[in-house]
Amino acid sequence: MAFRTASVVALGFVVGPALWLIVGVIARAVPHWRWNVLTTVPLGNGGGLENALLGTLVIMAGVLVLAGTVGVLAGIHFAELARPKRNGRAGSSSLRVASEVLSGFPSIVLGYVGYVALCVGLHWGFSLLPALLILSLMVVPYIAKSTESALRQVPTSYREGADALGMATGYALRKVVIRSAMPGIVTGVLIALSIAGGETAPLLYTAGITNSLPSSALVHQPIAYLTYYVWTDYNQPSAQAHNLSYDAALILIVLVLILLVSARVIVYRTQRHSESRR
Repeated sequence: MAFRTASVVALGFVVGPALWLIVGVIARAVPHWRWNVLTTVPLGNGGGLENALLGTLVIMAGVLVLAGTVGVLAGIHFAELARPKRNGRAGSSSLRVASEVLSGFPSIVLGYVGYVALCVGLHWGFSLLPALLILSLMVVPYIAKSTESALRQVPTSYREGADALGMATGYALRKVVIRSAMPGIVTGVLIALSIAGGETAPLLYTAGITNSLPSSALVHQPIAYLTYYVWTDYNQPSAQAHNLSYDAALILIVLVLILLVSARVIVYRTQRHSESRR
């Protein structure tokens, strides 16, 4: 009974602040919400957030492609392909340590490194590509770790059964192991996209800001994002700027909820025939 009570209290400490934050943002944004905020660009102290919304979606899509591909493949390597050395230590220990060290770097430090190396060193300027590279570099360790953990939780009997049926290693990995681990992999990618969509400091150093809509240019063209307006407009003295800040925060919350629902749908479709659902 005591353990159950402690678990409920701990859950309250997790859920409570999240609900307080969501309710607070909705209470501040809904009373003055205008739908044209999604279809207009910022104009002085007013206007909308079309450029920031589209820019955030472009950034998240780019992170999904770059960090998702690298992170999932790295997790597969750590869990399935790395072989122990003769001395008993994992052959990929140095890569694993590098991944863990990378996950501990402050985001603002990565942003500054991206500014010096990419925006200034390679003369790319504030643009989309430096932002994508830095954000992907920041979230790859999370995706790799979650993918590795999900794959290691797949029962060994699944692999043995695939071997007994004569499946090739790659085919068994794709059709049996990865499919069984898909909920954990999707969760890791979801966390990575949420982190990328909610970051500000790295984007200030790499993406810059603009009132224009996103273009097809990867370099020499700044791109807007929602967190800039959440951070900047909230510190402005005008009420219109504060309202725009609340609108940007509300849109970010909606984007995260869409990611959550999409992840649940993917997990349901991949697990609907599993034994645990029978």
